[in-house]
Amino acid sequence: MDRASIINRIGTKYYVTNVESGEYSYIQAAGGKKNLLKALNGYIPKHYRIDLRFQTDDVVILVETKLHAADADEDQLREYLLEERALHFGKKVICILANTVNDKIKVWKSEVDREHFLKEETVLDNMAHYQALFYMNKVNDREKVLKNTYALNELLHKLDIDEKLRSQFIGTILLYIRKMVQNDGSSVVNDDLRDRLDAHWRMASREEIVAAVKNTLTNLLGASDNKDKKIELLQNNIFNNQKIKRLSLSDWMEILDTVLMDIYRYIDTDSSEGQDILNTFFIAFNKYTGKADKNQAFTPDHITEFMCCLTEVDRTKVVLDGTCGSGSFLVQAMVKELADCHRHTSEDEAKRLKEIVASSHIYGVEIDETAYGLAATNMLIHGDGNSNLKLANLFDCREFIERADPDIILMNPPYNAKPLGIPDAYKSSWGNAKKGKEDPTKGLVFIQFLSDVIKDMNDKRIKNGHSVKEVKLAVLLPASAAIGSSRLLTEAKKALLVNNTLEAVFTLPNEIFYPGASASACCMLLTLGRPHVGTDGMAKETFFGYCKEDGFKKKKNLGRIEQFAPDGTSRWKVIEKTWLHLYRTRTAADGLSAKAVVDGDSEWLCEAYMKTDYSALTEADFKQTLNNYLAYMMKEGRIHEA
Repeated sequence: MDRASIINRIGTKYYVTNVESGEYSYIQAAGGKKNLLKALNGYIPKHYRIDLRFQTDDVVILVETKLHAADADEDQLREYLLEERALHFGKKVICILANTVNDKIKVWKSEVDREHFLKEETVLDNMAHYQALFYMNKVNDREKVLKNTYALNELLHKLDIDEKLRSQFIGTILLYIRKMVQNDGSSVVNDDLRDRLDAHWRMASREEIVAAVKNTLTNLLGASDNKDKKIELLQNNIFNNQKIKRLSLSDWMEILDTVLMDIYRYIDTDSSEGQDILNTFFIAFNKYTGKADKNQAFTPDHITEFMCCLTEVDRTKVVLDGTCGSGSFLVQAMVKELADCHRHTSEDEAKRLKEIVASSHIYGVEIDETAYGLAATNMLIHGDGNSNLKLANLFDCREFIERADPDIILMNPPYNAKPLGIPDAYKSSWGNAKKGKEDPTKGLVFIQFLSDVIKDMNDKRIKNGHSVKEVKLAVLLPASAAIGSSRLLTEAKKALLVNNTLEAVFTLPNEIFYPGASASACCMLLTLGRPHVGTDGMAKETFFGYCKEDGFKKKKNLGRIEQFAPDGTSRWKVIEKTWLHLYRTRTAADGLSAKAVVDGDSEWLCEAYMKTDYSALTEADFKQTLNNYLAYMMKEGRIHEA
């Protein structure tokens, strides 16, 4: 990047020079070399002219340009920083090495060393962006947030707030707290801010606080699709609830203070890490409140993240969830896309890309009003007031899906959906099962419907002379959907392979949904729009992963808890990296993965094709197997204890 471009990008009005060449001389600034050396306490610099210097009242940016920056150039920049400090004590300094033959830069904050190197700063930005680096006083502390989540739930239990209301209630409180902090103009959450807000709330009535919370939500929804319905649901689900109506002013203040100081204080919602912690908090809070419906399959956060990685979610992709529930997949996808907006972009460009993501990249459908309201709140918490959420039955949303034109579909459909809500066209061969209590395809009918919609869209593309669009679909289904041998399941699997490719199936850990549904599950990855059998008559080989271990352990009342190695490394992140590597390299590893050509009659789980890794077996495994066998024989009455 040339000098003129650098000056224009950071800001012409901040550019400071004191010599004709356009550079900034510290000898000139000091009034002579003798004065500079005196200020440096006798240190004699080799360099005293920085290529470009920019300054506001409190921040200075030093830019040294090179054809190809080398490590030795960091020493030169470090020397300029020493001179800057000697002559302009107290200034906050950003140091930048910029290549002139390309756009590569290296940025340091306050000191030019490894500790202060800003590896995420890969694109030259404006002065406002660099100023902001010094004023991000909120911290991200995942451990404190998760610890305080339990205490917050206990507080709501003490105040007799119904479990089913707590997630949405706290979501609305978070949104209100964020607005109050913004209105205060504070850059840090501390006791002084709490005292100011408490003084404001003491002057109000509980009715005025409720009205302020409702007004915040209304403003955040903006021109959102189904805005009136979302407001109606929030009104009915939360503010009209008798137990919430009974909360006194002191109750409200206790809740507001707890959310402010114990939760919001430790989440920087403007950062990618903060967005991730916010999502973790929302999911953890749901776990604490429990599930009334034990068939409800609550999707774990690390599995939604894994599925986003599988389908390669980034800022260019439109993502759809046809049965979005509380919005876990949509939030995870949006968090990933928003983070990706900062990849090799300036602050202004990232902001523009984020607006595109929020307005036109995230689509969801949900039939249950309570879950729909929770999804709307969840999206608002993550900064998306105009999310494309639709309250409807997926099978009635063909036009909505066509408008979304998704690149990626992420789903966890209901495993026990009532046939009553499924169109007759998909039940013609079901016989008596169409009048049964649950979907005999174990959720595959939802995938078939989406497959049909994508096929119709591709037929229109071909008719108009355009190429076929392939859509990645990752779905959680019960293991019985993959290995069931009933006629209807076999027919459903065969039908799916006509227009789509089964790329991979991952067997997931036992009790993955604990403490919700008890079903064993698998994750299927399909490419919609590409037939499983090619024009040459050859079927594509499918990858199978045996992912029974994810580094989580079951803990009573808390669900499955992430485990960490002694050095603090997440066991899950190491395991996830292995899963993704095996899939992307299509590697068959004993005890972990396999590859096979399958059809609708085949079993779609790794256990049917994987070789046992005998090297991992121990004497304890042998003894356990014998004990299990003996216990089984005694239970069956085939042997008796002597």
